[in-house]
Amino acid sequence: MQQRSPVTIVLLGFVTCGIYQLIWMHQVSEEMRARGAEIPPTWHIIIPILNLLWMWKWAQGVEKVTNGAQGAAMTFILLWFLGPISAFMIQPKLNELR
Repeated sequence: MQQRSPVTIVLLGFVTCGIYQLIWMHQVSEEMRARGAEIPPTWHIIIPILNLLWMWKWAQGVEKVTNGAQGAAMTFILLWFLGPISAFMIQPKLNELR
């Protein structure tokens, strides 16, 4: 997984009004798919209701690539309630992967 600064992700997310958050999630999705995670196409995130399923599958992908170090339920809750700030808590676990 590519090493990214959690602070930079959060700051760029705010500066770009959430657009960078979507770009970050897409990039991480591609990296997780390369490691065997089953995540639907990123464009699903812009469709109401389907975006919740996509976020759950994305959270499961995080759990799979981190071997359970970052649980799917906690990741989903972070994404749902904290939005852009969730990257500050998720990215450090992804940075531990090589």
